[in-house]
Amino acid sequence: MSSSAPEAPNAPNVPDRPDDVPAGAAVSPDGASAAEAPSGGGGLRERKKRRTRTSLIDAALVLFLAQGYDTTTVDEIVAAVHVSQRTFFRYFATKEDVVTGFFDEHDQWFADRLRERPAGERPFTALFETLRMVLKEIADSGPEDAERFRRIRRVLEAEPALKAAQMARYERTEGLLARIIAEREGVDPVTDPRPEMVVAFYSGATRVAFEHCAHADVWDPKDIAARVEAMVDVASAILRDWI
Repeated sequence: MSSSAPEAPNAPNVPDRPDDVPAGAAVSPDGASAAEAPSGGGGLRERKKRRTRTSLIDAALVLFLAQGYDTTTVDEIVAAVHVSQRTFFRYFATKEDVVTGFFDEHDQWFADRLRERPAGERPFTALFETLRMVLKEIADSGPEDAERFRRIRRVLEAEPALKAAQMARYERTEGLLARIIAEREGVDPVTDPRPEMVVAFYSGATRVAFEHCAHADVWDPKDIAARVEAMVDVASAILRDWI
């Protein structure tokens, strides 16, 4: 790995390497090397791993927005966080995973919350109520998480190279949500197309909402949530009046 990678602009949560940590050692964002991390239980270890992962995401996003996704290298990302390539690939299989992985976590959280919706709630309502919960969680999670969400949305909208990865993620998520809706409704998704269709309608409506936000230069999670709320009303009217 080249040691002459350009220094990244200041990024949130990016640690400095302590002088006594050998080059190439994985460093958690609190400054301790992975080898020297306290053994205070799996909970502490997992928190350190999550902070390191978040530091890599934040540094990558700063670089992507400053100089472009295609021209940013993994070498530059790890140099900004003072960790090795090996550490990077411990968390991400590819560079694009830095961006799409953030939403993979939210997709899983979404699926778990959808399963918990009231049993009598109609499928379309359950999907949108779960989305409201996810957006509220992001909006209420603090300025750093909200800024991270904003940066990721901007990178996704600006980089055509990530469109294919996003479409693959949509396919995976829609399949999972259709299976959950089928379970909730007690139908077989193999022979009954309704779960897949209602999820497709929901996904289309949310994509339109997010695209409208991007075109209007709206990135704040609370503003996005308000616009998605308005899109829910439009979608409901379409179901009532156009279908």
